[in-house]
Amino acid sequence: MATTNIKYAVTEESFETIGSFWLNTQYPLKWKCLFVLPNWLKIWWDKFGAGSDLFLCAVREGEDLIGIAPLLVRGEKAFLIGDTDVCDYLDFVITPGMEQEFFGVLLDHLSMQGITHLDLRPLRPDSTVFTDLAGIARDRGCEVSRNLEGVSLELDLPASWDEYLRMLDGKQRHEIKRKLRRLYEAASIDYRVVEDVKEVRAVMGTFFTLFERSREDKAAFMTPRMASFFNSLAEAMAEANMLRLYFLELDKIPAAAAMCFDDNSTIYLYNSGYDDRFSSLGVGVLCKALSIKDSIQRGKKKYDFLKGAENYKHRLGGKEVPLYRCQIRLK
Repeated sequence: MATTNIKYAVTEESFETIGSFWLNTQYPLKWKCLFVLPNWLKIWWDKFGAGSDLFLCAVREGEDLIGIAPLLVRGEKAFLIGDTDVCDYLDFVITPGMEQEFFGVLLDHLSMQGITHLDLRPLRPDSTVFTDLAGIARDRGCEVSRNLEGVSLELDLPASWDEYLRMLDGKQRHEIKRKLRRLYEAASIDYRVVEDVKEVRAVMGTFFTLFERSREDKAAFMTPRMASFFNSLAEAMAEANMLRLYFLELDKIPAAAAMCFDDNSTIYLYNSGYDDRFSSLGVGVLCKALSIKDSIQRGKKKYDFLKGAENYKHRLGGKEVPLYRCQIRLK
């Protein structure tokens, strides 16, 4: 433990301890970023953390926990745990209203540990990095830069499927209705969701097959290490009751799949795939559209398509959110 001043302390944490913070509702921490939940961080670290030093710490005010810094260190640089391949955006975990105190203490502590550079990415505009940390760092005389790195897309969900269809422009609304009609005319359709851990283990092979068949770059992406990450992630999220693994089957043949995560009022479309033999029926985009329908029926408020500006996200009503990289040179 490193005490930065009389009032605050910085404590070294483990994935297990921050997991207990997440599960204990007495802590008012705001876990607003899916990709920094403790189970996600631990799986990423186990699969990809080699070559970095873990710098997972909490800032406390007496017995009160005011924030968590999920960082890793390489030399004199600190980064948020994760990477742009599998973590769509990142952030710190802070008790609302304590951002100024948290970042002030954290910056002092990082400087004391010899950290000279923060390289934080990818970040949403509403991340605490931009709402609080960047301004605090500038006030201290630190050099702060921000660079656009890409976009994420998201959709505010209405109360009904019909209302959702009316939100789309006329062409896209007609296209979805036409494709759904053709789909149900072409075969016997089963659209199901897998959530149980044991069943998830049994169907992940099917998910990988659909993932790799859909595009050559996806097949190249799914290395053995990446497949191990996906397997571990799916099981962990199922155990936390946060996984919704959708399958669209035609005459009992798996045609498309979508891996989604359910966190509070938001559904996150993490990844997907389809059998290219059924591409003429639009099974890939329809599998996603049906997951939106399911999310609406379950009362969810937001559907996050996540990183990437693929055309289907725009066609399904997604609105762009810029993603940035923020670099801070500490003084």
